[in-house]
Amino acid sequence: MSSLQPPAPATRDDGAGSSEFLARSVGVSLLAALAGLMFGLDTGVIAGALTFIGDEFHASAQMQEWIVSSMMAAAAVGSIIAGNLSFRFGRRKALMGAAILFLLGSITCALAPSVVVLVIGRIFLGLAVGIAAFTAPLYISEVAMESARGSLISCYQLMMTLGIFLAYVVDSFLSYGGHWRWMLGLMTLPAVVFCIGCLFLPDSPRWLMMRGDTRHARLVMRYLRSSPQEADREIDDIASELKKEHTNVWTFFRTNPNFRRSVGLGMLLQVMQQLTGINVLMYYAPKVFQAAHFGVAASTWSTAIIGLVNMAATGLAIMFIDRWGRRPLLLLSCVVMTLSMAVAGGLVAMGASTLPQEIGMVAALLLFVAGFAMGAGPLVWTLCSEIQPLRGRDFGIACSTFTNWAANWLISNTFLSVLEGLGEARTFWLFALMNAIFIVITLGFVPETKGVSLEAIEDHLMQGRRLRDLGR
Repeated sequence: MSSLQPPAPATRDDGAGSSEFLARSVGVSLLAALAGLMFGLDTGVIAGALTFIGDEFHASAQMQEWIVSSMMAAAAVGSIIAGNLSFRFGRRKALMGAAILFLLGSITCALAPSVVVLVIGRIFLGLAVGIAAFTAPLYISEVAMESARGSLISCYQLMMTLGIFLAYVVDSFLSYGGHWRWMLGLMTLPAVVFCIGCLFLPDSPRWLMMRGDTRHARLVMRYLRSSPQEADREIDDIASELKKEHTNVWTFFRTNPNFRRSVGLGMLLQVMQQLTGINVLMYYAPKVFQAAHFGVAASTWSTAIIGLVNMAATGLAIMFIDRWGRRPLLLLSCVVMTLSMAVAGGLVAMGASTLPQEIGMVAALLLFVAGFAMGAGPLVWTLCSEIQPLRGRDFGIACSTFTNWAANWLISNTFLSVLEGLGEARTFWLFALMNAIFIVITLGFVPETKGVSLEAIEDHLMQGRRLRDLGR
């Protein structure tokens, strides 16, 4: 049997314990989550390279905004085409396509002789990120078991934060010589690893069922579950959902208000995530610290510490997401981000010129990053992959992922201008206000989906239950 297909499913008689099947499910999910590592690397690396790129090519502030935001614009396009690619060719092949684009984009950026070529390379990376950000959480949600689904989907976010941290560390060491091409070129190594990893992924059993390949879907599900009975029950549930009335996805969207509600909630969650202010800090962290009167070296290493806190707090979220639930973590996240942004704005307004004020500034921003990483970061992707009905899952997640990147592009393309116009303190306070609004939105609309099957969530949605009650 080809290495791309799972072996014949083991039974209890061969001595394989449930831990073996859990390891398979986790291993498959982690391979798919390598997409998040690439996402994080390409998000984080530009923060340290941007100053040196600007100096070498004499790029204006507006041109630097375009270097950063071109990836976001392309990611928005990638998220649109990802739905069609994922549906027609499968989640695994879509991830492979993203891996190839990551490799091509990294090489182009490292060798770029001009800003134009650099932007083209960033566009390749953006297409890859858009496809990967759509496909990886969707794929993981479809192969993971219910009891660990939240944690495994959140591994995508953990890999993303690991990538950001590694990019910041690489930037910090290479910044002493201004080696921005090495900063960008080193991204080719994980891109190759991701390409190889995609070769070992099985196809999603839910996608196989949608294609009518029940036999292969059952084989994959038995490979990933602890018993043939559990696998068969899940296959039967998927088959029951697929037997319901089939309509074109656009017709389904136009005629079914419940589906429109789930799509709207997914888009709202992604807007929330972007307006927290996290990506401003990720893309422009050194400039934010320099605006707060930090030196260049202090700014670079403070940025690396932010990446470390981001990764550590995401790890904590993975530990508790399937214990505490989605809503409590998301509420706590929004409260922490609101308070930390308000404090950061106050310190900047005071000047942040003394050592205690500088330490307080770093502490506030680290607390903000921790707040994001424990909730709004991983949970938005988790919820967006859980709340969409199977018939419209590709379309619904495509809409929410596009919204994420459109909002990301808008913020990254205007932040330096907003910072100059409003000033540092008012900019932080604006983000504090946004996070306070998100507390209200979470209370009113976000459901608790912990331990609930995707099929049960869909049933509740189609029964017309309130969005916040979809998991009950």
